Amino acid sequence: MKQFLLLLLVSALCATASLAGPDGATPANSTIDLTQWAPPNIAAVGDDPFGALVKYGHALFTDTANEIGPTVPDATRRLAGNNLTCQNCHLKGATQPYAMPLMGVWGQFPQYRGREGAVDTLEDRINGCMERSMNGRALPLKSREMAALSAYMRWLSTGIPDGAKLVGAGTLRIKEPTRAADLPHGAQIFAKVCAACHGADGLGQRAQAGAGYQFPPLWGPDSFNNGAGMSRLLTVAAYAMHNMPFGTTFSAPVLADVEAYDVAGYIVSQQRPRKANLDRDFPVRLQKPIDTPYDPYVDGFSPEQHRYGPFGPIRARVQELAASSRPANAGEPDNRSAPPQPAR
Repeated sequence: MKQFLLLLLVSALCATASLAGPDGATPANSTIDLTQWAPPNIAAVGDDPFGALVKYGHALFTDTANEIGPTVPDATRRLAGNNLTCQNCHLKGATQPYAMPLMGVWGQFPQYRGREGAVDTLEDRINGCMERSMNGRALPLKSREMAALSAYMRWLSTGIPDGAKLVGAGTLRIKEPTRAADLPHGAQIFAKVCAACHGADGLGQRAQAGAGYQFPPLWGPDSFNNGAGMSRLLTVAAYAMHNMPFGTTFSAPVLADVEAYDVAGYIVSQQRPRKANLDRDFPVRLQKPIDTPYDPYVDGFSPEQHRYGPFGPIRARVQELAASSRPANAGEPDNRSAPPQPAR
């Protein structure tokens, strides 16, 4: 059965390869601006074998807790360890620019990733999210769930050439202050801007029916673990400034850079599940993002400064060390984030 599902996905993908061809796709060395890109419509997906996989992948992505969450009746399908959904981070089914969209991601893999110090497949990347953001366990590579999520990402990438440069991917970085995050100020911003949705205690608001959340927890036992990208201050700040409160877009942020920075510090200061063996991450230590909140480090700065800043001195030291060993992307984010925009 598993082999049949894999063959089904492969044949379906081959059959749809022409979607990235003459009917609107541009050469593979092109730039695709996701901020202007029209994502495909899930309502238009058919009931053929590939369409069925895409629709199941969409269900997994947008209703994760009720599909493979920790309370589903079939214990063998309890693959996610919390009640979040994938689109709690990848907004609007992974189609919102600078909210870590997945349009075009199909053609970005295989890809070298510093966290593993190896070339990852798309399946590796999906399982990284499963084990970290979803605080669960890896999907079996030949499972229907892995086939469906892969099919969904292939479908989201319709018309985008493999290897294209994607504007609007990842997050849009903030202009970071030259100081450490001010946690009391961050707490004030959280109470003023974030608590209405995420709760004063940061534990979210549960869905009115079924498992999952209307607004997800940002910390606590049902949140992402400390190995997730969202446990890093600069990632949270970039995401919050350009996507929060819900409904905000990168072109009209509600938070100022310094407010996003401080509220991010407050969020990452909270308790959350802990992932084992994080010392194995980033085997090339100079490729470790400077705001990674767990050691080991090779730059001589404390875990406290790596967690809350100021990050400028760390960045300068990492670049100095990198000048002799020449690792790529030393100290930079690992989610292909864009530099901050010019002053608005």
